[in-house]
Amino acid sequence: MKVLVPVKRVVDANVKVRVKPDNTGVDLTNVKMAVNPFCEIAIEEAVRLKEAGTVSEIVAVAVGGSACQEQLRTCLALGADRAVLIETEEDIQPLGIAKALKALQDKEQADIVIFGKQSIDGDNSQTGQMFAALAGMPQATFASAITVGDGRLEVIREVDGGLQTVSVALPAVVTTDLRLNEPRYASLPNIMKAKKKPLDRLTPEELGVDISPTTEVLSVEPPAERQAGIKVESVEELVDKLKNEAKVIS
Repeated sequence: MKVLVPVKRVVDANVKVRVKPDNTGVDLTNVKMAVNPFCEIAIEEAVRLKEAGTVSEIVAVAVGGSACQEQLRTCLALGADRAVLIETEEDIQPLGIAKALKALQDKEQADIVIFGKQSIDGDNSQTGQMFAALAGMPQATFASAITVGDGRLEVIREVDGGLQTVSVALPAVVTTDLRLNEPRYASLPNIMKAKKKPLDRLTPEELGVDISPTTEVLSVEPPAERQAGIKVESVEELVDKLKNEAKVIS
């Protein structure tokens, strides 16, 4: 059984994001980049399935510039068997990524495709669902537990009202939630071994897909700074300020 794990290169979660002075986007100059945290959870789940003897091969894939090789090597160090970079300098968006991944899936014929539920930069939570629709594969999103057996996946997923258990036939698409697992750290020996693992490079043109952006970002602005709060001496003063200054009660 083969697992395909799409991953995304994002600004490290511990870095404070800065907006460019001209408001055209996020300033990535000399910024530490990393594997999207939800994608790390997806890689970890694939590795655990392989360790359990359910999966025989894990393929990590990224869509983006040549710098994404760094994150793919990290995935290889974490346990992926090989990696594929669909290289493009386009401003990629969820639909374009889904199209490129669908074309790769047509070649790879993976039994399970595990996505992180969203990336911490765009926060769109769209790519996995779009991919499933394009590929005609059943999907189980926001997974907090995965069980494989008898040609099906049983997935416990997190919904607003609690937990929901769904069963889907393979091949299938899963998107991972935060509580699915805790990703491991790559050991030094595995980091060294990752340098020798295969990393193939393709282009959208070679896959026969058009990943041109379908939306245009007009402006990016940081959130407004929160004003300092004040202390009041009594409930009466609080009510007065809420009524006459904030005007949130009448």
